[in-house]
Amino acid sequence: MTTEKQWNKLTPEEKFQERARQWKFPEGLPFASPDVERAYQNRVQMLLDAVQLRKPERIPVCPSAGFYPFAYAGVTAEDAMYDYEKLGYAVKKYHTDFMPDVRGSSLLYGPGKAFEILDYKLYRWPGHGLPPTSHYQCVEDEYMRADEYDLLSNDPTDFFLRRYLPRIFATLGPWQTLDTLTDIQELPYTGPSLVPFGSPEMEEACKRLLEAGRAARDWLQACVAIDRATMANLGLPGFSGGFTKAPFDTIGDTLRGTRAIMLDKFRQPKKLQAAVERLVPIAIDCAVRSAAKGRNPLVFIPLHKGADAFMSSADFRTFYWPTLKAVILGMIQEGLVPILFAEGSYDKRLDIVADPDIPAGKTLWTFDRTDLREVKKRFAGWACIGGNVPVSMLQSAGPEDVKTHVQRLIDDVGRDGGYILSTSAPMYDAKPENLHALIETGKKYGV
Repeated sequence: MTTEKQWNKLTPEEKFQERARQWKFPEGLPFASPDVERAYQNRVQMLLDAVQLRKPERIPVCPSAGFYPFAYAGVTAEDAMYDYEKLGYAVKKYHTDFMPDVRGSSLLYGPGKAFEILDYKLYRWPGHGLPPTSHYQCVEDEYMRADEYDLLSNDPTDFFLRRYLPRIFATLGPWQTLDTLTDIQELPYTGPSLVPFGSPEMEEACKRLLEAGRAARDWLQACVAIDRATMANLGLPGFSGGFTKAPFDTIGDTLRGTRAIMLDKFRQPKKLQAAVERLVPIAIDCAVRSAAKGRNPLVFIPLHKGADAFMSSADFRTFYWPTLKAVILGMIQEGLVPILFAEGSYDKRLDIVADPDIPAGKTLWTFDRTDLREVKKRFAGWACIGGNVPVSMLQSAGPEDVKTHVQRLIDDVGRDGGYILSTSAPMYDAKPENLHALIETGKKYGV
């Protein structure tokens, strides 16, 4: 076991190698057989080889499961968020029947009961504002007001505690009455700071929070058991061990909302820039902590607001890329591999993001609509790439169409290493025969 002091003395490459070792050889996991264990280790090694721009034994086949396991297993998404036996059944059936090279995490879907207890306003989810078979949906609003940038920049934790969380969790509304907790320093100031905790409203909020915490604990225990069973019995590693976000997206997605942040670029650009810069170390820390829990160096970053259609290249260079780049470099220093999912089109961004300051073989980029042939021209020898299998094709085309598409994709961009076969986005519906065609063609043709 490496101590914190020993860990801090390691180089970034040594940290990565240790994280990779923990991923490949998971401590305490009882594999069903030696063959399953070897298969697990081989899949991890294929992913590591692809990320490091080597030619793996075979191209890793990594479709994004999304909510498809429920449609395939005949279980509603609502069932999966409330009934963990049904969640486990659907996840097991999907992975057993299709056998991709990575498992989809059961943690993706969230605990419906805990959300209900807290009266979660930021999302609608299956059975709670949406049909039982739907997937969840963000409800954008200005949960952070236009005049609150300084509050966020000065103390993000205090802002989340006393303003943001009470707005997105109605049950926690009484938290808005709290004083700033940094006031609790000397004895004369401590008593008044404790008073808000004694109100009946605060007492009820704390009771409901404890109830939600217990519900979330039950959910987490169930999900960990489900995912460990998938690893131990089928030999399927997780694709990512953690999660973080681009600082601009942290504000634009769920604090200010898309419309508001796009106006802020013009109305208060300096405050917006200060805020995204303040969020860089928080984003890095989130990646480090989540990857340590997942024991996997790959960390997922969905890029929501950086697409061509959202802002000009000049604004991308000013507001979006500098802090995202800082997060990427900070993660690499900690031995992590960012998985950057470029949603939408990044045709105008490729020359920007293929940044020579970012070392080669340390990032993995998956693309939605950006042509991977153009990506390959700029990323060859620099970063691992994937994507471009349209989820619409899996739903509407035929198996031969899928097979032809996959073969062409591998021929165009996958023969020299540094490539994974993946879907353009998470799957929500697909013809089983098409998904079989994707996975089987990738495994046979990608040797």
